[in-house]
Amino acid sequence: MKKLLAAAGVAAVMIATPVLAQTPGAPDVSRVAAATYKVDANHTQAVWSVDHMGFSILYGMFGSMSGTLTLDPAKPEAAKVSIEIPMSGLTTTSAGFTKHLSGADFFDVEKFPTAKFESTSVVVSGQTAKITGDLTLHGVTKPVVLDAKFTGAGANPMSKAPTVGFSATAKLNRSDFGLGRVVPVVGDEVSLKITAAFENK
Repeated sequence: MKKLLAAAGVAAVMIATPVLAQTPGAPDVSRVAAATYKVDANHTQAVWSVDHMGFSILYGMFGSMSGTLTLDPAKPEAAKVSIEIPMSGLTTTSAGFTKHLSGADFFDVEKFPTAKFESTSVVVSGQTAKITGDLTLHGVTKPVVLDAKFTGAGANPMSKAPTVGFSATAKLNRSDFGLGRVVPVVGDEVSLKITAAFENK
């Protein structure tokens, strides 16, 4: 009797537990169609971090990006990506710090309202790639290398649009772009973590 009640209890739990839907995206190259994709601005972000006096690591983020990715899975090294970043999209956890970074001492958003990345070469290895491109930031253009990884592809169940996603990391020196004074107690090297989604619609 106890075994019967236990079995009934397990069955009840299984019936009450919703079945999880399969994740729409998967890192399967066969799902990628050759096309020019547009940035999904709602799901594309660049997070930066910098050492602050050896006490803490400060983080910020840029979003609301636009741009395109031209991609053919049969010729991945011919891919081209162009991203425009509105500097007004800068976000930190402190309104005062965000205002300070947006001012003339750093990003000077009024004078330089956008940043841009244009790829110049792509070297593919499996589902990873090194994407070299020109980053224009604060009125200065310098080469930057992104270490990118294919995250997934599939149809977005909300928009119905075929979507591809990537993540990437990079490092740059803020002194190369004239971003604020470089003093020994504040890090010059900035780490970037990027997540990007592109839609074919």
